[in-house]
Amino acid sequence: MPYVNKPRPYSKEYEQYQGTEEQKKNRAKRNAARNKLEKSGSVNKGDGKDVDHVKPLSKGGSNDSSNLSVKTASANRSFKRKADRSVK
Repeated sequence: MPYVNKPRPYSKEYEQYQGTEEQKKNRAKRNAARNKLEKSGSVNKGDGKDVDHVKPLSKGGSNDSSNLSVKTASANRSFKRKADRSVK
């Protein structure tokens, strides 16, 4: 945890990472996927569910219906780990 007992530099974080054009485009794609599933009735605002891309956008995945699924937030945001707790 890098920000223990220190305020988190949100503006610096945005400038260096979240505000880049690439990240803005990725965020727009994720929002489009969420809107698509909201219109179909699979998810609702505030239901605690995440839209999962079976093949991630970062690995060349798309927003096609066949690539989207609904998962709980904890299941979608965790990584499979080895016995030594490192990420697979």
